[in-house]
Amino acid sequence: MQIREATIDDTEKIKDIYLQAFDDSEARTVSDVAVNLLNEDHPVKIISLVAIENNEVVGHIAFSPVFLESTNEHFGYILAPLAVSPKFQRNKIGSSLVKYGLDALSKIGSFIIFVYGDPQYYSRFGFKRETAKNFIPPYTLQFPEGWQALKLNSVVSHEGGKVKCVDSLNDPNLW
Repeated sequence: MQIREATIDDTEKIKDIYLQAFDDSEARTVSDVAVNLLNEDHPVKIISLVAIENNEVVGHIAFSPVFLESTNEHFGYILAPLAVSPKFQRNKIGSSLVKYGLDALSKIGSFIIFVYGDPQYYSRFGFKRETAKNFIPPYTLQFPEGWQALKLNSVVSHEGGKVKCVDSLNDPNLW
């Protein structure tokens, strides 16, 4: 398996992965978020990665910058969304994408990474509810236990505040 940065040429493949991997109630919404993040022009880089198996795009992950609402200062990233084509699931592709992305973010000095997802899945990478507790998500959460964070560097940047996301994630229906 190979992991590389996603390009605009990957748009349809990325969209298809989310349409296949998520149930009908949320597949269209999540696929739109993934594609919108890929196309969003933002001064702070949005990291969009794909996993390739036998020349086929089989997985995707995105990390987009987050800001403190009070100061508009960029201080971390949020992992969202993540999907692997159903026929390639349970082959550690999702885990490889997460680890690759976290390593890349650590190398550029990112302080903290947030995720709003399954605590059982994301805890294996070190995400904890406790780490996110002083950071208020952009919107009221349907599943508050899913709000988690991982500190990548020991440098203390911020101890809390309300989090603001890029435009593609700025929709209360996603939360």
